[in-house]
Amino acid sequence: RPENFICECILSGLMSVNGKKVLHIDRNPHYGGESASVSPLEELYRKFRVRGPNNSMGLGKEWNVDLIPKFFLANGQLVKLLLHTEVTRYLDLKVIEGSYVYKAGKVHKVPATEAEALASDLMGMFDKRRFKKLLLFALNFEERNPRTHQDMDPRRITTRDLFHHFDLGPEVMEFTAHAIALHSNDSYLDEPYADTVKRVKLYCESLTHHSTSPYLYPIYGLAELPQGFLLSNHPASNTAQQEVRYYVRKKCDTRNKNIVHSWLN
Repeated sequence: RPENFICECILSGLMSVNGKKVLHIDRNPHYGGESASVSPLEELYRKFRVRGPNNSMGLGKEWNVDLIPKFFLANGQLVKLLLHTEVTRYLDLKVIEGSYVYKAGKVHKVPATEAEALASDLMGMFDKRRFKKLLLFALNFEERNPRTHQDMDPRRITTRDLFHHFDLGPEVMEFTAHAIALHSNDSYLDEPYADTVKRVKLYCESLTHHSTSPYLYPIYGLAELPQGFLLSNHPASNTAQQEVRYYVRKKCDTRNKNIVHSWLN
């Protein structure tokens, strides 16, 4: 299914690393399915059947537009998987220059260094001290080690109670949850705090890899990710799309032929 294309590429990369034979099939003229990076720009306009682009947009080949934009956390599981499967040989990642939040009519940079944190007006001085205690708690937190829980059961105590324990105000709670833990809504408040603390820990650990931001991004768009998995598969264990019809004719039974043809047509 196109929406699962990246997942399928990851699985194919893992299988290829372990000596399995992999057949890649894609009915689109670009990599990534619904998570593709569309280039040139003219292709994006054709995809959505609108007129354009106009001359002010510059050269179409200079654009790579992600249909579903996403960043990678530098210490996240996906980056570790890219390293394990050696996809990074075919993938150029760039550190994002910074992330920002909107507060009280102004755009603020999320602090990435101690100096930026001290200079930031996102929090008052006392809030910063309380927030620092929460960060230290998150960095030391290990779910299976009760000594790191400070007598707060991660399966029973809610995130709301945890934030109250550290005396965090509503604005600091909101900043922590949405700018660092990356929650998309407020349901986390009444859920066990373990997930939120692990998210904060991952953010902090990712930030230590680079001094400006915890986020990485493929230089030429997210389509580089499935393309990298495709290229990383050993030539002897990978059959590209242009060879599919031969494969279908020679190797597949009637049922699998119909499945493959349904992808291509």
